[in-house]
Amino acid sequence: MRKSKRQLIAWIGFLILVLAVGLVGCGATTTETTKEEKPTLVLADPGWDSVQFNNSVVQFIAEKGYGYKTEVISGSTPITFAAFIKGDIDIYSEIWTDNIKEKYDKAIKDGAIKAISVNFDDNAQGLYVPTYLIKGNPAKGIKPLAPDLKSIKDLPKYWELFKDQEVPTKGRIYGAPPGWEVDKILQTKIKNYGLDTTYNYFSPGSDAALSTSLAKAYEEGKPWLGYYWEPTWIMGKYDMTLLTDVPFDEALWNDGYKCEFAPSIVTVGVSKGMETKAPDVVEFLSHYKTSNTLLNEALAYMQDNKADVDQTAIWFLKNHTDLWTPWVPSEVADKVKAALK
Repeated sequence: MRKSKRQLIAWIGFLILVLAVGLVGCGATTTETTKEEKPTLVLADPGWDSVQFNNSVVQFIAEKGYGYKTEVISGSTPITFAAFIKGDIDIYSEIWTDNIKEKYDKAIKDGAIKAISVNFDDNAQGLYVPTYLIKGNPAKGIKPLAPDLKSIKDLPKYWELFKDQEVPTKGRIYGAPPGWEVDKILQTKIKNYGLDTTYNYFSPGSDAALSTSLAKAYEEGKPWLGYYWEPTWIMGKYDMTLLTDVPFDEALWNDGYKCEFAPSIVTVGVSKGMETKAPDVVEFLSHYKTSNTLLNEALAYMQDNKADVDQTAIWFLKNHTDLWTPWVPSEVADKVKAALK
């Protein structure tokens, strides 16, 4: 009987030990699971196709390679950049620094954001016309209607070529969509150049409306004059000529934008909390770099194949492994490649 009691006590002790170990194990698992949970990374979408494409590339690598969740906040440049400064947005994959120079420089100086790489710096922006207006296109039976049109200063004598159908006493210049910082720049610039006496400035409602107006005119071989920029699918698909302007001079630019746009350094930026929130993604983004040619190619693919930005990002990552694999550690690259299959 005494032996049985000892055995019973021993069994009870053993069960308590097993339960204790089990509870400790459960606690460790819970702690480990919590530890593995990663924050959601928020990216800015100020509204144009190249930034949306860059976002999708960043998102695919961050999600598939590093295990983060991502989301996007859309809005105009002023709205998204203000949210970026506040820390509500973590990543801005395409900051056109010269378009928001004062706000950008202040945010950098204040430490609210950090520029960690140059995405591309071989871009251009300004007033464009289809090249066939200057050189003609014999294959399409188009004669050169403005053979001497080279500069913005030549525009007053060609206003009838670009006649505004709604106000036929003036020509029409297609500007940037409302809410874009460059819209304000263009309106001031055109007024200071005196072009408002012969042209109406027309602000399309969106990036899509602007590109549609250009594409429609081009496909029909008609005149078109307006603001555009590179990289874009338009420039990847159509032969357009950027009208020359007064060479860039900082004093002239600060005095009402009376010169050409300087090639903008387009940076990748992160909020001040990102280096703590996702240091591995910050390291990846510090190597992120594309180019005008690469982006024109990707955006033209998107347009020609009626693909969305996510599909285009996958196509791009599959076809440019030599470009992006050096951005990340080999084990991350392997995960991304596996997700692409």
